[in-house]
Amino acid sequence: MYSDILLATGGEAASDRATDHAIQLAAHHDATLHVLYVVDSDVYDAYSGDEYVDEREGPEHGLEEVGEEVVEAVADRARDAGVAVETALRHGRPPETIVEFARETDVDLVVMGTRRRPDEYRSLLGSVTDRVLRLAEMPVTVVKTPVEG
Repeated sequence: MYSDILLATGGEAASDRATDHAIQLAAHHDATLHVLYVVDSDVYDAYSGDEYVDEREGPEHGLEEVGEEVVEAVADRARDAGVAVETALRHGRPPETIVEFARETDVDLVVMGTRRRPDEYRSLLGSVTDRVLRLAEMPVTVVKTPVEG
C-alpha cells in the first residue's frame, strides 16, 4: 500500500510517537522512510545577527546542526529496525516546504506529530501540522502526543 513514507519532524517531544509510528509503518509495508527536517526561514530571517561576523555562526547554522542531528537520530532508529531510509534538510516555511517535498518525492503518506496546545496558542501561532493537513493532496497521518501532568 505504501512504498514511500515521509516523516516530517522537528525533533520535539511531539515527534517521538510519530517517529515510532512512521518506522513501524515503513517496516510493515517494506517502504522507504524519508525523514525531513525544515530549517524555518522565518526564524533566521527575523534575526538581525549583528554580533555575528561569520554567517556560519548565526542562527541558521545552529538550526541546520539541530536538523542534521534530528534526521540522523531517526535514520539510525529506522536502520536498526531494518527500514530503508533517506534523510533531507530543507530551508523554508515548514508547512509549504513539507508539502513541496512530499510532492517532489512522490510519497504515499506523510506522518507528523502533534500535541495539544491551548486554543490561544493555536489562534496566534497556528500549527505546522494543521497547515500541512490543509495543503497536502496526499494522505497525512497525525500522531498525537498526550498531554502530561
